Amino acid sequence: MSARGTTYWLEHAWLDSFVEPGVALDVDSEGRIAAVRTGVDAPPPGAEILRGLTLPGLANAHSHAFHRALRGTVQVGSGTFWTWREIMYSVADRLTPDTYHALARAVYAEMALAGITAVGEFHYVHHAPGGTPYADPNAMGEALIEAAAEAGIRITLLDTAYLASGLLNKRTGQPPNRHQLRFSDGTAEAWAARCSVLKDRDHARIGAAIHSVRAVPAGQLEAVARWAEERRAPLHVHLSEQTAENDACLEAHGCTPTRLLADHGVLGPRTTGVHNTHLTDEDIALLGGSTTGTCMCPTTERDLADGIGPAVALQRAGSPLSLGSDSHAVIDLLEEARAMELNERLRTRTRGHWTAAALLRAASADGHAALGWDDAGTLEPGALADFTTIALDSVRTAGPVPRLGAETAVFAATAADVRHTVVGGRHVVRDGVHALVPNVPRALADAVEALRA
Repeated sequence: MSARGTTYWLEHAWLDSFVEPGVALDVDSEGRIAAVRTGVDAPPPGAEILRGLTLPGLANAHSHAFHRALRGTVQVGSGTFWTWREIMYSVADRLTPDTYHALARAVYAEMALAGITAVGEFHYVHHAPGGTPYADPNAMGEALIEAAAEAGIRITLLDTAYLASGLLNKRTGQPPNRHQLRFSDGTAEAWAARCSVLKDRDHARIGAAIHSVRAVPAGQLEAVARWAEERRAPLHVHLSEQTAENDACLEAHGCTPTRLLADHGVLGPRTTGVHNTHLTDEDIALLGGSTTGTCMCPTTERDLADGIGPAVALQRAGSPLSLGSDSHAVIDLLEEARAMELNERLRTRTRGHWTAAALLRAASADGHAALGWDDAGTLEPGALADFTTIALDSVRTAGPVPRLGAETAVFAATAADVRHTVVGGRHVVRDGVHALVPNVPRALADAVEALRA
């Protein structure tokens, strides 16, 4: 993802907390921003011209790429998260390294079209059906890493420990069911040995995940946390997404999932709890006091009828917020940002819980930080040259004065308004067309169809 030294002229740019007209970004040969020059009223000679509002690249902090195959097939009829899960398993059963690569490449290309420059892939489909390892035990993870490269975006592969089907008692969990056998390495030590073979590369970083307290017995939580700590890697965990998880944890351990994670050394500044929906006041204090992050996924949480998490209270307590599209009911980080605010308005019947700038930071700088890309998500010298441009003349965004661009982006624009996406100083999306995957809709349709065959 290197560049050759390019100047981009931005008609309008969001510089952390305000919109500046006429900004020139100089990109060095390593794909980083060398200089940010304001007050540049006209494009310099030879500059790439980006008309509209340019934002730092968006970070999708929570993704299950294969869930994209469920879009449009699980929206009919009634049910709960648990009935949806059975349909999800039927898709997971049919994945192979080749079909997963094809699907993920198309999904990550869709993300690039939506202005996303980095994804956190919460990856737990490790082995062949029945649990037999592939000849390369990391074939599935490598397929995802290669898919991101071919789609032109960065990835943090959050290799996930998934060892049990549910809580049994304080010492052990229930054995994986037939669907979950391909998720499991058997023990946390075997999980660590496998994922230790995975290596960082220019566009990819390796992190860790605990699927949930349902899926990793308490006695094995510390081993996963230690692996991440030794590597100073991101550690993510599904946390209290469902009240049933809380009830089972209370029955097995006499405490909430958050307390269980705290007691086993999982919480901390490189840890992110995903969803954090059904929390007690003590849970919120534990997460905030340890500066454990929170990744909210509003479009999935409403799609699955999960509930509305206490994002305001978590942030006030000290938990940084990031955003993810999770099951990909839609892929639109602007909608995730907007939905977090609008959900809170519905819950409280009051408005204005976050500024547009705060919501954009959750979708950009704070999301990148949650994925271990601390050098991305801002338009400033030294940062990775990852950015995206939103049209200000579409039917959704036309009208507001440009200085209100942050509000326009969050409260009016959608992924359809993304015109350009640049990663490492190079165009991945130009004028709404993906440069590496020419026909993304066809690629998506073909990849989903292959899983249905």
